[in-house]
Amino acid sequence: MPLPTIIVPGYLESAIAYRQLEQLLLHLGIPTRTVPLRRRDWLSTIGRAVTPIVQQLDLTVKQMLAQHNAPQVNLIAHSAGGWISRIYMGDQPYALTAQETSLCWKAHPLVASLITLGTPHISQERWTRRNLNFVNHNYPGAFYQSVNYVCVAGKTIFGERKPGGWLAYNSYQQTCGQGNTWGDGITPIAAAHLEGAENLIIPGVKHSPRSPGIWYGSPEPLKSWVQYL
Repeated sequence: MPLPTIIVPGYLESAIAYRQLEQLLLHLGIPTRTVPLRRRDWLSTIGRAVTPIVQQLDLTVKQMLAQHNAPQVNLIAHSAGGWISRIYMGDQPYALTAQETSLCWKAHPLVASLITLGTPHISQERWTRRNLNFVNHNYPGAFYQSVNYVCVAGKTIFGERKPGGWLAYNSYQQTCGQGNTWGDGITPIAAAHLEGAENLIIPGVKHSPRSPGIWYGSPEPLKSWVQYL
């Protein structure tokens, strides 16, 4: 019996957007649930700690462990969900300011595999930089040897200062400091991989489940990474 799997939504995204991916995994016999986030759940985290999101992730993990009488779960984390999952697995108190309550989940023993889809594991963007500095200072690379890290990047759009490439250029520039590079339209390949992880590149996938065309969780791209669950 496969381990229960939890989908961690990306920044400002709701669980509804991942319904197709959830159904695809269930069809493959993988018990799956998405952290039940709504878009408004993210509003209190803009420029602040993502503690409310991590708390909902923790609750979902505990529910799935109990429901399936399982020792561990797998996490499929889209976009910001990837570095949020790294905070959740970590054993250092987490708070970005002295006014915030420091919490620590120490969940790495509960996670067998972390699969990140288009996650920006580095950032120069002011809203996320403090969170990512915390993550990469405390848990650099594929930090926990007991966890199987799989980082999936898309090679779809080359960032250029011309029509069709501006959005990607600006997003890549804010993420890794270089606009003229390949990525999924939002996250450049250079930011989506971690040292020591199983790093994959899938051509042709867009960043988000709401993007036109195919994304990481569409039926065909899914075949490239589902084997790691």
